[in-house]
Amino acid sequence: MLFHELVDTSTRVAATGSRTAKVAALARTLRAADAGELDVVAHFLSGSLRQRRTGVGWRSLATRPEPAATPALGVSEVDAAFAELAALAGAGSQSARQQVLAGLLARATSAEQSFLVGLLTGETRQGALEGVLLAAIAQAFDVPLEAARRAAMFSGSIPVVAVTAHQGGEAALAAVGLEVGRPVLPMLAASAPTVAEALGRFAAAPVSVEAKLDGIRIQVHRDGAAVSVYSRSLDDITARLPHVVDAVAALPAERLVLDGEALALGPDGRPMAFQDTASAGARLRPFFFDLLHLDDLDLVDDPLATRQARLAALLPSGLMVDRLVTADAGEAEDFSRQVLAAGHEGVVVKALDAGYAAGRRGAGWVKVKPVHTLDLVVLAVEWGSGRRQGWLSNIHLGARDPRTGGFAMLGKTFKGMTDEMLAWQTARFLGLETGREGHVVHLRPEQVVEVAFDGVQRSRRYPSGMALRFARVVRYREDKAAQDADTVDAVRALAR
Repeated sequence: MLFHELVDTSTRVAATGSRTAKVAALARTLRAADAGELDVVAHFLSGSLRQRRTGVGWRSLATRPEPAATPALGVSEVDAAFAELAALAGAGSQSARQQVLAGLLARATSAEQSFLVGLLTGETRQGALEGVLLAAIAQAFDVPLEAARRAAMFSGSIPVVAVTAHQGGEAALAAVGLEVGRPVLPMLAASAPTVAEALGRFAAAPVSVEAKLDGIRIQVHRDGAAVSVYSRSLDDITARLPHVVDAVAALPAERLVLDGEALALGPDGRPMAFQDTASAGARLRPFFFDLLHLDDLDLVDDPLATRQARLAALLPSGLMVDRLVTADAGEAEDFSRQVLAAGHEGVVVKALDAGYAAGRRGAGWVKVKPVHTLDLVVLAVEWGSGRRQGWLSNIHLGARDPRTGGFAMLGKTFKGMTDEMLAWQTARFLGLETGREGHVVHLRPEQVVEVAFDGVQRSRRYPSGMALRFARVVRYREDKAAQDADTVDAVRALAR
């Protein structure tokens, strides 16, 4: 398959808001792919690479060669180039990587270059979300959607589902089951602004209200003496977490699949900041909240109440995430306040009768955590790529610093922006431009933006020593001037 066929599909998918049209376009492309290329095509359509890392960052993509006039790249050629980039290491690898990258981009048309940049930076936003792509696989190869979803749950890979459905249809998908030692996609939670609203989604039935830990999501598999630990993205991180391995190896079972978090605790027993957890490695402790397999029993379809009862019987004290079973909103609110006071991120409210919907953000789990907002000033903005080509997208955020009369940068974000907002801010920011540096447009510090974020962490990148976690745009504040923006002291107080 020529690469431009896949890029054209992506363009059509991005251009329509119709889910039916998205599914149909993706299904046509999947059917047209050669059997040997289907895995690659499915990865690219989902905006991902088969290679975990290529060593290519934004700086390497700031300048590009002139695009090719006509499309000639094949999908397999592109994948081979990514594999070559991933394999480069050691002395001279940076120069060699630039040569390989330049050679690939020089053979790509303008549209293909934009798509390649999106793949390399993880910013391919084409609407081919997980659910849409699974529906396209079901349509392309005439298999039930639920069979495709279940196979994705157990295999942990949508491209594997595409290949399996193509090769063996529904029967082959049905044969894909939970396999100890092969990670499954984690179940995810929907969101609610308050505990009361979260409980309201479960029709007054008792629920499990659990502490939401700000740690590293882990899935632990044990088969006899062999213990493997996987991250949320299904990377094998066993070597980094010896305490987790030891804790699971000591449990009274032969075969296990556990879901939980790894967390670093301070001397006072309180959770440390996420960045400390992320760098703590060997000192991380496990805390589990779900059990998917126990010896010869697959438990993913069992109700949460059954899984939690078996988990409680299996784990020693201190390894299970704190929880409260209740239907009373007042009790749930009190528990939430205790969890927050203990230094945790919030709570997750879970239906006791729900199975484990791996890889899905289903209605069975609802997370509630405090939302922080700040009014900050936009200091600069970067030109977008892929679907955002031609728009000013990634904004640089600054808090007012009364001591210097200037602004302290706290990070960047491109999240939360609608197409209308992108169009507005492109026109607005070009009117505030003071100069350019590569793909960055520097601005007069006048525009105030309200930003929501999950927390503040230490940062060596910015002079303020702080950066916002998971910042996203709420709205632009036309009613506020730069002197009304929040101060760096307010941010520092929030961090404390």
